Amino acid sequence: MSAPIELYYWPTPNGWKISIALEEMGLAYDLKPVNIGAGEQFEPAFLKISPNNRMPAIIDPDGPDGEPISIFESGAILQYLGRKSGQFYPANPRARAEVEQWLFWQMGGLGPMAGQAHHFRTYAKAIEPDESKLEYGKKRYTNEVNRLYGVIERALSDGRDYIAGEYSIADMAIWPWILPEGQGQDLADFPRLSAWMERVGARPAVRTGRALHQESRRALDEDSADGKIARDLLFGQKARV
Repeated sequence: MSAPIELYYWPTPNGWKISIALEEMGLAYDLKPVNIGAGEQFEPAFLKISPNNRMPAIIDPDGPDGEPISIFESGAILQYLGRKSGQFYPANPRARAEVEQWLFWQMGGLGPMAGQAHHFRTYAKAIEPDESKLEYGKKRYTNEVNRLYGVIERALSDGRDYIAGEYSIADMAIWPWILPEGQGQDLADFPRLSAWMERVGARPAVRTGRALHQESRRALDEDSADGKIARDLLFGQKARV
């Protein structure tokens, strides 16, 4: 029996991708919380696993050659887990390409743009009190997230139930990032996306993965000393060499 995978995690959309995948695939894991609001992502031991000082990351004690392997970046982790488990990541080249293009769409588009929308709509107000200075960024990223929601809506218009046809790691990557309230969106404008959100969210493994360590999540816009420290850590980073 393989040793559990070590999951370095905090309850954010990128962290939820991996906790959901591990639950869906039935892979044993040990939770290793990385409190990004307290700067634990900069600790030397974690940087050896994730040189980009971002969670999630994993260590699989039973790597491809029987030796431990560490992996950072949520998209790469999803691909690795899909290959390891033989689930939710099809072997057929055409089907795999369909999954991968949506996975990379999330990594390069939806995640970064939605993150910027959250920043300008919520967190930045606690940093810059003059909201007129935030208006361009707020509008720019809110509109872009709206466009990206539309991309999913069109993709689902052919009657498919899931993003790449069959349920896959692409759904696990995209679902956590659809947070309409914080992104200035209304799911009523996207009925197929809304139905897909409910369909994926009803899966027991998704519910369990989404709830993992949720009690530790705190709002980054809260008016407190801890909130200010967390914002300074997360939004004021420069190169560390």
